[in-house]
Amino acid sequence: MSFGTKVTLNTGAQIPTLGYGTWQASPGEVGIGVYEALKVGYRHLNNSYGNQVEVGDGLHKALAEVPGLKREDIFIVSTPRYPNALMLNAGSINPLVDFQAMEYLYLVHWPVAFKKVDDVQMFPMAAEDSNEVVIDDSVSLVETWTAMTNLPKSKVRAIGVSNFSPAYLQTIIDATGVTPAVVQVERHPLLQQDDALIKYARDKGIHITGYSAFGNNAWGEPLLIENDTIKGIAGRIGATPAQVILAWSQVGGHSVIPKSVNPARIRANFQEVRLSDEDISAINALGGSPRRYNVATCYKPKWDINIWNEPKEQGAKHRVIQVK
Repeated sequence: MSFGTKVTLNTGAQIPTLGYGTWQASPGEVGIGVYEALKVGYRHLNNSYGNQVEVGDGLHKALAEVPGLKREDIFIVSTPRYPNALMLNAGSINPLVDFQAMEYLYLVHWPVAFKKVDDVQMFPMAAEDSNEVVIDDSVSLVETWTAMTNLPKSKVRAIGVSNFSPAYLQTIIDATGVTPAVVQVERHPLLQQDDALIKYARDKGIHITGYSAFGNNAWGEPLLIENDTIKGIAGRIGATPAQVILAWSQVGGHSVIPKSVNPARIRANFQEVRLSDEDISAINALGGSPRRYNVATCYKPKWDINIWNEPKEQGAKHRVIQVK
């Protein structure tokens, strides 16, 4: 079973360090995954725009069928569909917030604003036959974060960000005086975030949640559960490679939100293991050449914006608008 570890955010709320993620899960599978996760014992649920209805279905089913499960037991994290200050208001908060008495964290998912076209398209496209998303350069990070700070506390108990660098974080803190409770970022043994971000977040009292803990095979590269070092540790301690990575991900008090819609893997990921200092050091050694998989210019459709200053972003037309 899970160790049930929780950490306290700068708001005073407690967040379980082992959560369940739903981002990029396929339609028709999300609700089943959420139900299975809650049935197993996950109490930190991360949902994303586009799947709130299915997440809600799984949540309703679990609340009705899982003995002893109460709404206030579940820490729900969500994001606005359009991270745009002009559309962030009480009416824009996704339907999951209608579940009362929950610890609730609302994140700006990206340091990018989009123009809303309609309620059907996930992202506004440059043209009907285009493969490029329209980015709204008229809205800054400061404007969006200011709008987040003004959301009603009756619906949003804590606010945070996702995919923000220390520079972006400092900009919104300087402008508003409000420090995010959480920064959610890609984090795994090949992108450990232990250079600038972890130290910065620790100094500011910002909690780090990692996503894509196993890497990302969208580029045709093996997932980190296939890494020889990870597999060697797993074999020696009688664990799965995924369990090893999830244990490493929580070292230092960080949280992690693995995604799976396979009931057996959902259960296995909840069976936590402990790593020795030697195991942790061996995994840390894998991060010598950082590898970021989640680069927006490589998305389909393409986001033509430089967020991380990665080599693949150098020719992008847009930059992050921090302040105007």
